[in-house]
Amino acid sequence: MTALRTVTVDGSPVHVLESGAGPAVLMLHGSGPGTTGSGAWASTAQALSTSWHLVAPDQAGFGRTPVPAGSPSGLRLWTEQAAGLMDALGVESYAVVGHSMGGAVALALAAAHPERVTRVVAVSTMGAPGAPLSADLDAVWAAPAGPLGARDMLGRLLLDQALVTDAAVEARAAAMRDGASAYASLFPPPRARWVDDLTLTTQTLAAIHAPVLLVHGAQDRVTPIEAATRPLLEHLADVRLHVFGRCGHVPAVEHPHEFRRLLSCFLGQDRGH
Repeated sequence: MTALRTVTVDGSPVHVLESGAGPAVLMLHGSGPGTTGSGAWASTAQALSTSWHLVAPDQAGFGRTPVPAGSPSGLRLWTEQAAGLMDALGVESYAVVGHSMGGAVALALAAAHPERVTRVVAVSTMGAPGAPLSADLDAVWAAPAGPLGARDMLGRLLLDQALVTDAAVEARAAAMRDGASAYASLFPPPRARWVDDLTLTTQTLAAIHAPVLLVHGAQDRVTPIEAATRPLLEHLADVRLHVFGRCGHVPAVEHPHEFRRLLSCFLGQDRGH
């Protein structure tokens, strides 16, 4: 059973995709314009819903979730909202899967709530100390709403250009137009400061005690593996890394079946799977 609904978190609405039943898994999307929880995770959630209760929100400023008035911005807002969402849903403990920006949020959440976060999967993640703003991430954040911007962005996110279909471009362009006004406030230039905002300190990383799975594409140009993932191996207490060859920034799209098996195996280890 998959449902879209709105949950009130600290007095502000959060739009959520929910699917399945079982132990909870919070799924956090990345930061490209037009990104939503359902757009990023619907197919993954559907595939895993026989074993888990998947929760995929639109984070503040994305999709149908507004930025709350007077709220902190950036990483602090997204982290606090994610924790508040799971409180509002009555979920005491949960795993977290985060892509790109969502990976940094997932790691920050695990550090802030070690008693509640059981496992972390950080995919093509941001957050590593010293990681610079790549030219491709800068271009993704700056992509203008519409077909040209959508095609350029998808071409940077995906290694396999055959996946940049007219239908995919049209769908992303529509999503970019729908969320353009809110998104414009999130990553204005100069954009290196937003990478800094999403960077986790070594003390934060040391506070993460949950097992962490890092997943990365070998040809990721948006968050290149050497800068984005290698440093995390030095700072996380319980960590392992899976690299997909012939893969860009979105393993869930370029290697969907193997990606789902990987998630299922890692998330299921607490259940004897």
